[in-house]
Amino acid sequence: MSILLGHDPDYLRRRDAVHTSREIAQQPAVWRQIGQLAAESDTVTATFLKPLLERPDLRIVLTGAGTSAYVGEVLAPSLRRRLGRRVDAVATTDIVADPLACFAEDVPTLLVSFARSGDSPESVTATELATEVLTDCWHLVVTCNEHGRLAIRHADRSTAHVLLLPEAANDRGFAMTSSFTGMVLAGLLALGGPDDALVERLATAAEQILATRPASAADLAARGYSRIVYLGSGALHGAAKESALKVLELTAGRVVALAESALAFRHGPKSVLDEQTLVVSYESNDPYTSQYDRDMVTELLRVIPERNLVTVTGHAGKPAGENAWTLPGIEDVEDAALALPAVLCAQLIGLHFSLAQGLTPDNPFPGGEVNRVVQGAIMHPLSASSRPGQQVRIRAIPARTGDRADVSSGASRR
Repeated sequence: MSILLGHDPDYLRRRDAVHTSREIAQQPAVWRQIGQLAAESDTVTATFLKPLLERPDLRIVLTGAGTSAYVGEVLAPSLRRRLGRRVDAVATTDIVADPLACFAEDVPTLLVSFARSGDSPESVTATELATEVLTDCWHLVVTCNEHGRLAIRHADRSTAHVLLLPEAANDRGFAMTSSFTGMVLAGLLALGGPDDALVERLATAAEQILATRPASAADLAARGYSRIVYLGSGALHGAAKESALKVLELTAGRVVALAESALAFRHGPKSVLDEQTLVVSYESNDPYTSQYDRDMVTELLRVIPERNLVTVTGHAGKPAGENAWTLPGIEDVEDAALALPAVLCAQLIGLHFSLAQGLTPDNPFPGGEVNRVVQGAIMHPLSASSRPGQQVRIRAIPARTGDRADVSSGASRR
């Protein structure tokens, strides 16, 4: 095997970093596979979605937990613009904790569930709660694991459609990398339509980043930063959240990371800045929104050393600051698409920070303090007694032949 992200494969094996490194590096190929699958399955997907999208009263809810929730946060702003309708990003953790608030309006709803494994406790429970509470509810499941409970549960339902990503997207490393960008792309193509030219542009940009930026990420990691701030506006705010999570996960919390929008950062979060803080600013491709991103960069340059600021931008030329990571050839794509190569930059930073900390990126928590698939959450049934004083809408869901109750998760499985 040749050098991988700037490292010898033997070194990566010794450091337990092979899976994470491969899964970061494979993303251009995975995106092209997803683009091909989207084109091949477009007729089937459109048959399911077209009648729903023709309904003017349809609400679309994008959901998932952790990284999968951030998929929805990246997609929601762009899909609102594309579809001209209400599109909300609501985490499964919020749905499960308070379904009557999340679905307070009993309107026709398409719940789009994103999940790498589909086996986290909230994944199936959120879909079942939506079906129980709402009169009309359909499900689009986007997952990397055909054997997960979420995919199996919805595979044969007439009110559901399951989109399976290529097997390679089902990351084996602890942190979600190609699964995150893969689900963002799959969601964008499913709800916005196949776009071979866009996929190729994104993959080409990613290949250039992978060829040129591992050394830059290693240099940042060698400086000993104890904090990282990711800034992004609109769809890139969701990308910033995912980027911060990658640092927290891959460094086992040793490097503190947070995410904010450019405008919100001034309102208190700016207090985090010190000499050991690295700031990574994602610049929007939207001409209006990018003004606020650039204003924030200009302001930051007055209060932190220029070397502590990295600007990730699709615009070549003269972005503020000396450390500009340019994403080539995608200066006019919408921000949800821009988020894919932008987050790839953050994945490189997270990997190299983990290695610099002496950790094992494929499993930063060898003691099991945090798990690859969330464990330990008890799913409680929703009943009239759950909300004293409120009228609770609960509808029985017919069990399918072969299903058995799963009391521990509040869902059913085969």
